[in-house]
Amino acid sequence: MKYIPLAARICLCIIFIHSGIGKIFGFASTAEMMANQGLPIANVLLIFTIAFQLLGGFSLLLGYKVKIGSILLILFLIPATLVFHNPIANPDEINSFLKNIGLIGGLLMVIYAGAGALSIDNSTQRSQHQQKITSNH
Repeated sequence: MKYIPLAARICLCIIFIHSGIGKIFGFASTAEMMANQGLPIANVLLIFTIAFQLLGGFSLLLGYKVKIGSILLILFLIPATLVFHNPIANPDEINSFLKNIGLIGGLLMVIYAGAGALSIDNSTQRSQHQQKITSNH
């Protein structure tokens, strides 16, 4: 059972890490696509998008500060979903919209449950707990 949170974090993080790296290598075309959607300062927004995707994705992968990483990813997903995958504006976007809703649900579970046993967060908590026990004796 201790491997399930790790497997879930890996499943969640892959799309964000892959997408963030892809945006770095396709920066100009991605910024142009964002500008064509009517987004102001597309280059600046793209830099934040890449940062949120990579910081959040690697946070999940390593199990380090997963609550903060998950919040970053949710803060990216909400506007991205509404702007780029709005099924009201374009019914063909329904699958991408629902996928992103599912990702938000998974990230909310990480916020609720934490990183799990196989994580840096858990190792840090155990270490702090052992220090408290040692200092009390």
